[in-house]
Amino acid sequence: MANLEIAQLVLIGLIFVWSGFVRTSLGFGGAVLSLPFLLLVHDDPLVFLPIIAVHLMIFSSWIAWNGHRQLVANNGGRTPAESNIDWGYLLKAMKIMIIPKLIGVVGLLTLPGNVMTSIIFAIVMVYAIGYVLDRPFRSNNRYVDAVLLALGGYVSGTSLIGAPLIVAVFATHVATHQLRDTLFVLWFILVVIKMVSFVIAGVDLQLIHHLWLLPCALVGHLVGERAHQHMLASRTNLYFRVLGGVLIVVSVMGLVSGVS
Repeated sequence: MANLEIAQLVLIGLIFVWSGFVRTSLGFGGAVLSLPFLLLVHDDPLVFLPIIAVHLMIFSSWIAWNGHRQLVANNGGRTPAESNIDWGYLLKAMKIMIIPKLIGVVGLLTLPGNVMTSIIFAIVMVYAIGYVLDRPFRSNNRYVDAVLLALGGYVSGTSLIGAPLIVAVFATHVATHQLRDTLFVLWFILVVIKMVSFVIAGVDLQLIHHLWLLPCALVGHLVGERAHQHMLASRTNLYFRVLGGVLIVVSVMGLVSGVS
């Protein structure tokens, strides 16, 4: 990014504010809803992916830890019986996702990109419409859930479009108040695997640009935290409605880009 103009750098900073806001308020979307805009400014995804990955590791661990501290504080300083993270379902999902994730990372299996994209976003659209209508779709079949999680794990290893599919499954099995923090622990694990692949491949991690882009993401994070608390406090199930709306936007973007 050394050769970019001032206006381009300002736009990149604003997009990272947006990225931090979306990631913190919903629990996902920081990459998939910001990378398309970043590529309009500078068309090189490998410049931005390591930065996004590091931001995700920092803020995911911060949010999960703060969620635990808040529960302890609300319980009079004692560790509560129920965690802010659904460790049981997280472990169950990771057992399903880890092998497909590694296959995607090392590229041992290549599936047609356009076909995969269309299938994934069509599935996500079904879930998303259910959230918006406050009638979430549930497969009621553990094998279907396993297939969707495995597919999401594989795609998260090859690209950035796996998160919406994973969220769609997690949201039907994890309580609302645990969903965001549980997702952030999952993202941390998946991103660490991705970062290891970057290091092995010799990708430039753009460490110098973290000095000014991390504060941009922090601004978005702080605003996103307030938005998340507001959605959780809503009596109209606002969190899932907003989640569904964002998933629909992501799905439409993915389907359009897959066709074009």
